Amino acid sequence: MLLFLSPALRATNGQKGMAVKVKFLNIFVAAILVVAASGLLLAQTPAKEQGTPFPVTAPQQTPSPTSEGRDDGAPPIYGTQGVLIETLDGRVVSEQAADQAFNPASSIKLATALVALHTFGPNYRFTTGFWTDGSFDKANGEILGNLYVTGCDPSFHHEHAVMIARQLNNLGIRKVTGDLFVAPGFTMNFNWSARGSGESLFDTLDAALRSGEALRAWTYERTALGDQLSLQTVPSLTVTGEVFVGPVAPGARLLLTHKSSKLTDVLKVLLCYSNNFMAERIGDSLGGKDSVMRQLVSMLGIPPAEVQFSSLSGLGVNRVTPRAMMKIFRELRAELQKNGLTPADIMPVAGIDPGTLEDRFTGPAWQGSVIAKTGTLVRTDGGASSLVGQMRTKSGETLLFVIMNQYGNVLRFRSNQDHLVMTVQNSRGGPKAFNYKPLTLTMKLSDTESVSGLTNGEAERSLKGPQ
Repeated sequence: MLLFLSPALRATNGQKGMAVKVKFLNIFVAAILVVAASGLLLAQTPAKEQGTPFPVTAPQQTPSPTSEGRDDGAPPIYGTQGVLIETLDGRVVSEQAADQAFNPASSIKLATALVALHTFGPNYRFTTGFWTDGSFDKANGEILGNLYVTGCDPSFHHEHAVMIARQLNNLGIRKVTGDLFVAPGFTMNFNWSARGSGESLFDTLDAALRSGEALRAWTYERTALGDQLSLQTVPSLTVTGEVFVGPVAPGARLLLTHKSSKLTDVLKVLLCYSNNFMAERIGDSLGGKDSVMRQLVSMLGIPPAEVQFSSLSGLGVNRVTPRAMMKIFRELRAELQKNGLTPADIMPVAGIDPGTLEDRFTGPAWQGSVIAKTGTLVRTDGGASSLVGQMRTKSGETLLFVIMNQYGNVLRFRSNQDHLVMTVQNSRGGPKAFNYKPLTLTMKLSDTESVSGLTNGEAERSLKGPQ
């Protein structure tokens, strides 16, 4: 360590000199302690996660189709990086620290999506049931009893609650004299609280309590679907009691079942917007993070040390190697292909779909040529960023890629990821868009179904009530 002292600190005679020497000694000791503490912190960081700082140059926002990359004099970007780029048949195009563990951030949602598709199937729909333990007063359109709600649909929103009111109105039901009970797992509008979700449902069912936001959501969805008939009436169900969280009463009858959009539509919204709430709730329905990790290890033969999850949304300290993430993405592609689907059916298409990739790869040549899942954690692990997916080149070749970064500026990481993908595309003739036609309604989770829980005979007897 080199020390550069000012003339004042070189004074050696008299009280002033002695005071300065003491002061300098204190500073010197403090400096040694800081250096020692810094070394201790570094020593406590696992060696496999420290990596070697890599300098890269920031890319052009929209480089020309013939550009092979550039050095524009931008300050270097430092951090650790893992890269694995492969052809569809598994040949390695580029590799860097592929067996080193990184924090994948939200790209971990691809693992959640894979296990959900494998477990439930692409056409699976989350169901919400509406039950009653009361009798029906047909003359007044009243349920003389309580209304119970079951289910844990992560995509249940205002517009779906209004639809429930309309469907119950169609059964002749306009009022519930008892209370509203919702299941402990019931959620609405991304609200983790079952009680809070129940209160939102209580208000949204009732036209007199319905918020402007709920009304706008209902109107927008019906208009987008061309369902003007539904907008000619005002659906409303009044519950005169209070909201409670609890199970369905024994002997209660099923009045109505609401089914969500297909799982593929739910996943499309989840992955495009990187919705943490939906990822965690779907993960809960799969048995939680430990269950998902076990299934990945069993399904893909990944060593357990290469997939360590603290969440299924990507929040917190998770660990995945680029090689393990490539296996996850390949299996996700295979699961989709088995059902006649492609990654574009559930993942964001860059420069086209709304959400995390809306403003990336937006140049005319690159728009639609990348399908990928992002991951971003600004503070965790000193800043973590990832991009996992596939790119297409001018010849029609599809390449799969995993890029993971840590310990640096996430905005610069993103620029570096884009630059790397575009450089690879340019090295193979340039980019080419995937065949993809966006479906706006898919993004609105509007493909729902509501069916009566009773047969015609049961419905008739229920409507008559006690004799």
